[in-house]
Amino acid sequence: MKAELNQRLTQVGPGTPGGNLLRRYWQPVALVDEFNPAIDPAMAVRPVKPVRVLGQNFVLFKNSEGRFGLLDRDCPHRGADLAYGRNEGDGLRCPFHGWKFDVEGRCLETPAEPAGSTLCKRVTQKSYPLIERSGVLFGWFGPEGMEPPPLPALDCFSAPDTHVFAFKGLWNCNWLQSLEVGIDPAHASYLHRFFNDGSLDDAYGKQFRGASAGEVDGERWPMTRVMREFGQPEILHEPKPWGQQLTALRRLNDELTHVRVTNCVFPQTFVIPLSETMTITQMHVPVDDTHNYWYAFFTSFDKAVDKDAMRKPRLDAVTLPFFQPKMGRHNDWGFNAKEQVERTYLGMGEEDINVHDQWACESMGAIQDRTREHLGTSDKVIMAHRRMLQQAIDTVEQGGTAPGIADAAKHGDIHGPDTIDGFAPTGDWDAWWRKAVNDRRERSPWSAKDAATAGAK
Repeated sequence: MKAELNQRLTQVGPGTPGGNLLRRYWQPVALVDEFNPAIDPAMAVRPVKPVRVLGQNFVLFKNSEGRFGLLDRDCPHRGADLAYGRNEGDGLRCPFHGWKFDVEGRCLETPAEPAGSTLCKRVTQKSYPLIERSGVLFGWFGPEGMEPPPLPALDCFSAPDTHVFAFKGLWNCNWLQSLEVGIDPAHASYLHRFFNDGSLDDAYGKQFRGASAGEVDGERWPMTRVMREFGQPEILHEPKPWGQQLTALRRLNDELTHVRVTNCVFPQTFVIPLSETMTITQMHVPVDDTHNYWYAFFTSFDKAVDKDAMRKPRLDAVTLPFFQPKMGRHNDWGFNAKEQVERTYLGMGEEDINVHDQWACESMGAIQDRTREHLGTSDKVIMAHRRMLQQAIDTVEQGGTAPGIADAAKHGDIHGPDTIDGFAPTGDWDAWWRKAVNDRRERSPWSAKDAATAGAK
């Protein structure tokens, strides 16, 4: 890849081609949990947070009525930082001269001005639309006058709150290399390889520790064994209204093939199976060109999610209030040479494979230099996504509509999307997985639907 194209695909700031594209999509700005005093005691005193998205600075605050406001962070008076503003219940007051703004950016007071001044009526602070869904606040940063699309009917947005848990974390690198690791079907056989399998009884919320949806010779196999023993998958991908459907086939023998179906929801989201009854929908949201937050939605098709059990180990791995990971370049991501020899392929722990992905992304550098890479056949999904990204940037630059979930007219065909890990009959794997995901939906307390409209279509 030429350096100029790499820059075009990775820059996110205002006015950049890539940034203009991403502003056509709703972007997560915070977890609702971040305003929970039980998680962050500071929120009981002052529910105000600085937010940086797509290279721009904002302030997010909650008023006394429970409404959230997302405003530009520089006060329109003389530019002081509203992230240090006084939350007075009805609005956020700049400590510099006392100007106050409500959640919609209306100026409520300019107390230093002379009596009778109408300046307050003529000043507004720019505010941004917000949607709260599945435990996350989404902001809209599109062009003035453009109607934002609705959030699509993805499973993570359609499931009831009881069946979805959301979390996030900060990575010190560009969003695109983070997304590309998530949509890579081959890397799990190496980056996440365990030399020994853990107990299936202690698998809740741990990727690759849960059993696949089936048995081999009467024995349930954990995903760790599948990934370890079959490291050369056949990779298929096909376009879908939301982006791409990705299939990795690992043939065990003449009778059985392991099928792993995942999805890329264009431009910055992937959907993968966590277990037989739970999926992960993960969005990589640019903070700026060299940092991004991953937002993960864990969606259960079976029982309600145990949010406390999901939250605790993930909170233990980060530092609040900015969800900075405790592992990173500063401590070699926890690398242990003895572990690499005896227990794992990478040597960076067995409990949290998120650290594995973090290392892969951050070790490339703040922005991967794609002029130096050499792609192979197993990288076909990466290449396809880059072509889609380049075409979408060109389309928006020429005045067209951004594709996928940014196009409200296409939402009737966007749903699910379905995922699976399972052992299928080798000669009939395609029909098997489609039936399996439809059966899962029909058994689910919330996602039952007509098979003709199921996401496997």
